[in-house]
Amino acid sequence: MKKISLKLKLTLLYTFFMALLTCASLAILFSLSSREVLSSAQSKLENRVQEGVEYIALRNGEIRIDSDFYSVARDVYLSLYDDDMYFMYGRLPRGFGQQPELADGELRTIRDGNREWYVYDMSYRLSDDQTVYIRGITSITDAEESFTVTVRFALVLLPLLVLATAVIGYRFTRRTLAPVRKITDTVQKIRADADLSRRIGFAEADQGEGRERDEIYVLGKTFDEMLEELENVFRREQQFTSDASHELRTPVSVILAQCDAMLAEGGAFTEEQISQISLIRRKAKGMSDMIARLLFLSRADQGRQPLHKERINVSELTEMIAEEQQMLADADGRGIHVEMEAAPEIWAEVDETFYIRMVVNLISNALRYSRENGTVKVILKETGGMFTVSVQDHGTGIAPDALPHVWERFYQADAARTEGSHAGLGLSMVKWIAEAHGGSVAAESTEGVGSTFSIMIPKGENDPEKNERL
Repeated sequence: MKKISLKLKLTLLYTFFMALLTCASLAILFSLSSREVLSSAQSKLENRVQEGVEYIALRNGEIRIDSDFYSVARDVYLSLYDDDMYFMYGRLPRGFGQQPELADGELRTIRDGNREWYVYDMSYRLSDDQTVYIRGITSITDAEESFTVTVRFALVLLPLLVLATAVIGYRFTRRTLAPVRKITDTVQKIRADADLSRRIGFAEADQGEGRERDEIYVLGKTFDEMLEELENVFRREQQFTSDASHELRTPVSVILAQCDAMLAEGGAFTEEQISQISLIRRKAKGMSDMIARLLFLSRADQGRQPLHKERINVSELTEMIAEEQQMLADADGRGIHVEMEAAPEIWAEVDETFYIRMVVNLISNALRYSRENGTVKVILKETGGMFTVSVQDHGTGIAPDALPHVWERFYQADAARTEGSHAGLGLSMVKWIAEAHGGSVAAESTEGVGSTFSIMIPKGENDPEKNERL
């Protein structure tokens, strides 16, 4: 399941609590409003009945009713009754079919079918011997229905409010977390191209926005300061490696020259002394190779190792490299056979010197760890705009936990694999050369069975006519 981003989590959390708060507020408001609606209906009914007195007069022994008595004001119907509950004047609401007993000053709730009504009676003394009752009737159901319409309207608006809250929350969260995204992008770019000179740059981007005291701003500024320190440390390390390698080349070259001179005068030394001198020479040669590789990687780190690409026939060049490595394997006397399987006429834009060094490193590495009388297979094939060189050996293999680290400098999957001049730099060189050509590397291995190292490199421009001319 795909993980939910922090931005979406914060948006959902913000929206949830805002929706919860809104729903709780509406519930309380509706509860209070419902009571208020009923209370207002009761108050309007009582006031309307009391106002009805103004529309009744006794003239010459006859009751006179003003026309306003018949009007329905504030949804209240007025009617006039005598002592015997005889209907005299007024209006009754449609749907009210009951005739409850008169009850002076008492507010009652009357249910008639599916509707409820408020009924309020008030006595009024017209003369010493004549009393009438003014009855007011209003619909509770209509009042509640009008309130229900308001509730439904609010419920329709609630999803829109939640949606608006989510959109606003998302935009606010995205803006708030934008610096975090910038930090993440910077780190990913640093990991992709190993460029420690990159900076987040909050100081320039947020200048004048009042974010100097923002926690994320402080984090970004601290991160930039850490990158500055790391860059300085790595620059000093690269300079030290370069300087130390340069300084070591001269004494090692002197040692090799002296060893060669002494071996040339073989008659002046005993067999044991010649053996010891030969051992010194082998170790010095290993040191010389390691220093050369360190210099190569140091220049590569400092960007001082340019490629000089030219269009070459990779098929022929790879076969030549395999044949040379076969001769070295024959001289070693371990009976290892280098088998070549190459697609013909593969042309590519590569640096010939670096390509030779890359393939030689892979084959020599396979020869070093293959069993006696084994086979090292070199496969060259073409796929689309890429070509792949794979080198298979049938050696001891590499443990699964060590396989991802084999391209690292000085990494040793097995302490026993440090013999000779092998110092864990060859595969690092292979990786740099492949990536410098815009390609990539891969490794597969099974313990006790063997390993396969592959390089994938783009061919570059494809011009058949140019290939034929070459």
